[in-house]
Amino acid sequence: MRASGEAVDILPKNEQKDRALDLILDAWDMALTRGCAPEQIATSAIFAAFADLVDVYGENIVAHMAMRLPERVRRGEFSMRQGPVN
Repeated sequence: MRASGEAVDILPKNEQKDRALDLILDAWDMALTRGCAPEQIATSAIFAAFADLVDVYGENIVAHMAMRLPERVRRGEFSMRQGPVN
């Protein structure tokens, strides 16, 4: 999923994370306004993220990372809403 061809200055990691999240959320909002359902956007985003991680780290390391996801979800690491979801 990496762009190729043009050189860019690499930002410090904390700035990279902030900028990347801002850009991803902008793209998410654009997809919503163009008729994509949130769950379809999420599925596509997860696929793109895992594909890039596998490209960088390989299947075994990413599979190990994915095995830790259920507990992280249960701990609320990815919860942005307060209260129960319907």
